[in-house]
Amino acid sequence: MVESAFEPISEDLIRQYDVSGPRYTSFPTADRFVEAFTAQDYVMALEQRRGGAAALALPLSLYIHIPFCESLCYYCACNKIITKHHDRAIAYLRYLEIEVNLHVQHLGRGQVVSQFHLGGGSPTFLTDDELRSLMAMLRRNFSFAPGGEYSIEIDPRTIDVARLDVLAELGFNRLSFGVQDFDPVVQKAVHRVQPAEQVFALVAAARARGFESVNVDLIYGLPSQTPESFDRTLAQINELKPDRIALYAYAHLPERFKPQRRISSTDIPSAAAKVAMLARSMAAFMGAKYVYIGMDHFALPNDSLAVAKRQGRLHRNFQGYSTQPDCDMIGFGVSSIGRVGATYSQNAKTLEEYYDYLDQGQFPVVRGLALSRDDLVRRAVIMALMCQGQLSFESIEVAYLIDFRLYFGKELEILKAQVEQGLVQLDATGIQVTAKGWFFVRAVAMVFDRYLQADRTRAKFSKIL
Repeated sequence: MVESAFEPISEDLIRQYDVSGPRYTSFPTADRFVEAFTAQDYVMALEQRRGGAAALALPLSLYIHIPFCESLCYYCACNKIITKHHDRAIAYLRYLEIEVNLHVQHLGRGQVVSQFHLGGGSPTFLTDDELRSLMAMLRRNFSFAPGGEYSIEIDPRTIDVARLDVLAELGFNRLSFGVQDFDPVVQKAVHRVQPAEQVFALVAAARARGFESVNVDLIYGLPSQTPESFDRTLAQINELKPDRIALYAYAHLPERFKPQRRISSTDIPSAAAKVAMLARSMAAFMGAKYVYIGMDHFALPNDSLAVAKRQGRLHRNFQGYSTQPDCDMIGFGVSSIGRVGATYSQNAKTLEEYYDYLDQGQFPVVRGLALSRDDLVRRAVIMALMCQGQLSFESIEVAYLIDFRLYFGKELEILKAQVEQGLVQLDATGIQVTAKGWFFVRAVAMVFDRYLQADRTRAKFSKIL
């Protein structure tokens, strides 16, 4: 388990693991999706869910992507459309309803939903009436379970207290504020200026209105950041005391994400500085009594995410760590990713293509993957390491009828190097990630990624530090 004190990490280890690798919000990762997986394959997966008694007993998780933003944040790697024309949302909401109706045709109306996330882009780009219309449409087609987790991403620059009242009225019980960094110099460097006082006031108002959980997103490794400047943001976050904190490493991939070309690579902190920021963040948050959930998430001890961690019920999906069971997730909107049964799927990435598919009465699925038995075994291993930081050989052997040490003999040999480095402990019963190993948990998981081991070209991924 992770402790409050961390042994120093050597420069040699930092250099060795200053490499690219997946975040493992899924396995296989989205870069392995293929165009040979079509809308018809997706329909088959939906029909199998509808006809399976076990699947019907499990509630759904829904994700809706709202791609619009009023201004460009230079660090952003999300699929977004920068526009001041709010009328573009009207057509988009109409097509979302068409996509929902297609799902209802194959799943039936009234499927139970226990988790819903409205992301972007900036979901608060929508007006109050547009949000009301969207939620009314969803509730006509799905049954939202009492006590579920219903969250929305918020750009603090686009919301006020009156809008918080509307979100509460619509049934949202969890808010996620995009902060990234409170330092004015860093905010200017990434073109996202928002005073700390504004965020503090909104969080206080959200608490007064009874929202169950408030999350704050932070990013370390942004241009002009230093460990010392980030310490000041950490102190402000501890004063703010959100229920959850998502702490992400900035992924600088300007060849893939055009807005990042406005950031000079010379302004980005070194890998050593990023590791220092991560270590100091962990120390600061756990010193403030946050529970380290894993990799990029922290939560207060009474938050449901921390409770799930203690009870061994933690899961990981395309939104990161989750308390929800390993359930089917349907993604709506441009570029959204979903999972139904043993399949992954992704929608068209441009509005024009997304609209065109729906105009033809077709699902806008343009690629995906049907998982093999080996994929399922490796997914179970990787998610156990990413979520619990430990793995029992016996649990995998019983679930998948394999001899773990025989099946993963090559991987266990590779893992011995990480044992010698103090990143993991390995014995006859399983694998345990050490406190130091949590810095490099993605590298531990990568050992079991057959696709990655066969293809050593990782430039398409972010750095793991």
